[in-house]
Amino acid sequence: MQNIPRIFLNQNLDTGKIFPVDKDIIHYITRVMRRRDCLVFNNGMEYLAHISDDNKTIIIDDKTEHVDPSNNITLYFAPIKRIDDLLNMATQMGVAVLQPVITDRTVAHHINWVRQQKIIIEASEQSNRNSIPKLLEPIKFDELDLDNLIVADERFAHGKKPVDKKIKSTRILVGPEGGFSESEFEKLDRAGVCGLSLGKTILRAEVAVVVAVSKVLDE
Repeated sequence: MQNIPRIFLNQNLDTGKIFPVDKDIIHYITRVMRRRDCLVFNNGMEYLAHISDDNKTIIIDDKTEHVDPSNNITLYFAPIKRIDDLLNMATQMGVAVLQPVITDRTVAHHINWVRQQKIIIEASEQSNRNSIPKLLEPIKFDELDLDNLIVADERFAHGKKPVDKKIKSTRILVGPEGGFSESEFEKLDRAGVCGLSLGKTILRAEVAVVVAVSKVLDE
């Protein structure tokens, strides 16, 4: 199935069903990719499909055996200027839930979340997922449930001693460009969260997401 286009359809997919689709999708499949067939996915399942003769609908064919490579990680992140890259990378890493968290040093407050949803869908299509991450409404840091939370802690790069603590959670928090404030670190420390070292260098927030998710998945 090399080069066959993959399309996310926000529908309850099943063999034989027919769904109207946007002209942009039809154009992409028939004109850009020059095909009549495609793969469609949602809710962890993938199906073969084809464009109807009148170029107005997609007809769902047989279910494939492709297993969804997504995981069960929930990523809590501070919105950043390069939010497109962060969400794209997190989606490619298989993250299940995306929760924006407004911290003391968050500088990106005017995010077009509708546009970000499109980026998430495109990244899911590209990365061979059978599902898309759930993007939640932003919350404030004080609203964050700190129980059983893993925090990408940049203090390890400045000499903080790591605590030998086995990673058991799938809830990861990554801070903003300027890092967490002192008061936020105090709250995290008091709650006994699991600090995660990302190495001896300071990483960009979007890169920190990839490293943090990789380390949790490797445990």
